[in-house]
Amino acid sequence: MFTGLVTDIGEIVSVEPRGELRRIAISCSYPLESIALGASIACSGPCLTAVDLRREGGRTVFEVDAAAETLARTTAGQWTVGRRINLERSLKIGDELGGHIVTGHVDGVATILSREDFDGMSRFWIEAPHGLARFIAEKGSVALDGTSLTVNAVEGDRFSVLIIPHTLAVTTWGEYRAGDRLNLEVDLMARYAARLTEK
Repeated sequence: MFTGLVTDIGEIVSVEPRGELRRIAISCSYPLESIALGASIACSGPCLTAVDLRREGGRTVFEVDAAAETLARTTAGQWTVGRRINLERSLKIGDELGGHIVTGHVDGVATILSREDFDGMSRFWIEAPHGLARFIAEKGSVALDGTSLTVNAVEGDRFSVLIIPHTLAVTTWGEYRAGDRLNLEVDLMARYAARLTEK
């Protein structure tokens, strides 16, 4: 479980196809000794398991296996060497819940429609897959590429988020442009509330 507060930006150093899996190696600044084999790490949204660890050039490298479901449902299938991704370690008892409850189970892929920069901030308009748009509400929470964000406005399948200077600086959001695809996880409470309503 996560909060959507990014704690490091990793860089993909290798991608190796292994049948229906892809073994992806990610370089990060987390201390090697702080990552246990089998640890869960949110990688730009999807929760992936560290299956191998090493130190390389003064950086920690952890490897993950992205299965067919992850490759089909997230942007992980398009990850290539050199891509930067948002990282978050799983919560520990006593950690501050500064964002919202994020599971690392990506629901689908959203697309950036536009970006407007002003006063050091950026406003993004994003289109959600039609089947997920009903879970997104004004002033509600959403996780995009592993980042916990507040929804500013909703218009049909489109919604906007405002990214403050700090978030632009410590995540990959500063690099995003119209046309980029984002891993989308809708708010857990919205999903269950909708399910109860259906019943």
